[in-house]
Parts: sequence; C-alpha cells; structure tokens
Amino acid sequence: MSIFSAHFLVGVDGGGTGCRVVIADPGGKRISEAPGGPANFATDPDASLKNILSALQAAGSNAGLTEGWHQNCIAHLGLAGVMDASDAASVAAAMSFRKTTVTDDRITSLTGALREDDGILAAIGTGTIVASKSGHAVRYFGGWGHDLADQASGGWLGHNALRRAMLAQDGLTKHSGLTTALLAHFNDAPNEIVQFTKDAAPGDYASFAPLVVEAARQGDPNALTLMQWGAEYLNTCIATVGLKDGDKLCLAGGIGPHYEPYIDTGFRKHIHPSAGSALDGALHLARQHLHSMGEVS
Repeated sequence: MSIFSAHFLVGVDGGGTGCRVVIADPGGKRISEAPGGPANFATDPDASLKNILSALQAAGSNAGLTEGWHQNCIAHLGLAGVMDASDAASVAAAMSFRKTTVTDDRITSLTGALREDDGILAAIGTGTIVASKSGHAVRYFGGWGHDLADQASGGWLGHNALRRAMLAQDGLTKHSGLTTALLAHFNDAPNEIVQFTKDAAPGDYASFAPLVVEAARQGDPNALTLMQWGAEYLNTCIATVGLKDGDKLCLAGGIGPHYEPYIDTGFRKHIHPSAGSALDGALHLARQHLHSMGEVS
C-alpha cells in the first residue's frame, strides 16, 4: 500500500491557561485547529478532559469532518500535570482514538522547540518547563506543580507579586506602582486578596503576570525583583547543564521571552527562536508514532 491506514493525526497541548488541538493529514499538513479551556490534569482532571474533548469536537466541526472521524486517528496529548503512567492511562481511556499516547507537556514542548537540535528550552507560561537535550539524552528540571516548583512562571510571578503587595501593606517593603495596582485591583482591601488565594488556581495567579512584566520593563523595583528572582532560577538550570558551541537556548511561552534581559550575558548569545510550539511537538510525536506502526510504505 502507498497510503496511510490512519486517516488523521491529532496533537493536543494542554496547560493551566487553556488547551489547543490540531488535526492534520498523515503527512502532517494541518487541517483544523481549535482552542479550549484549561487542561492542567493535576489541577482538575475532570475539567481538563471535558475541555480537551470540547476542543476536539470544535476542531472536527471546523474541518467539516463527519461523526466518528476520531476513531481512526493517531494522537499524542501533552498535558501539564500528567505526573505518572496512571495519569496518562486515565487520559488515554477518555479518548476514542485508534492509538493514543499521553505524556506531560515537557517532551512535547522540547520536541517542538528543538526538533533534532541540542540545547535548552525554558518554556514559561502559566507553569515552567526547563529541559535540555544532548543527542538522545534529555534532562528535565521542575515539573512538580505550582505548589512545589514552577519558578519563574506566570503563576509564580502572580503569586509572588501578591505576596509582595502584602509585604508592602505591612510596611515590610516599599510600595511601588505594581503593589499599589494590585491592591487597587482588590479594592484596597487585603482581605479580598486572602479570599482570592483560597480558591486560586495557577492560571488565576498567572493573570497578573503581564502586569509584573510590564512594570519591570518600566523599572518598577518590586517587579524587577521578581523578574530577577525568576531569572536566577533559569540561570541556575542553564549553568547546571551547560551550553556548548552550537547549542540553542529557546525562551518560549507567553512569559519566557520577557526574561531575555535578565539572563546571564554569557548565555544570551545562545538564545534562538523555537522551531515550534508544544502543539507542533505533539503533532510531530503523533506522526512519529504513526511511522513506528509501520503503516507507511
């Protein structure tokens, strides 16, 4: 045969802010894409699956595909919060593809950014992914969730910005435009911030990250402190792995590129645009799975 027996490839990228789905033909040509709601599996498994399935339905509808189109697909899902094989199996069981592979979003992000090249990826959005690749050797930093890790992330920036605002409220650090703006957002009522934090998810904290980034760009001392703290973590990760001549350093995600001015000077010469996104990586891995099944002549 000279055709694929699988009709479509599907890639899924899911994180604390939202998920994205892409459908492609067996050659990797994109047919349709659709966004969806948050899909951090550790934060809310049920909502994550619901949002992914809704986005899949939207993507299929946008492409004009008939009912049951997904049953002959090869799919790879890369989701934040998939911590072990049990989590991956739970996600796969909720899907109805012909073949489904599930990982956390670190490998999809790394694959999308570097493809076959060596280097380091710092993908920073709601959460933080730092990963390195040297030949076939891959190393990850963090990935332990918002409560234990995700340093430098949007969620981490927002959370620490609120902490900074409360320190200023107590007179333990000086107020700045950032801290006064955050307090104003909560009607200058610190107890409203306390109530917010009781149910806040990483994505809720990350909603304040753009404010921190912009305030730092304008020289706000509290915002600069937070960006420097985040960069210190990234610099430590990079130094631990090391960068060889020709290695790439990709700062990706909604927050990642904003760290460039704070990265150590010696590392900046390695900064290079990502080859693609985590969604590209998921689609690339789905295509690799198809090829590994030996269904291409």
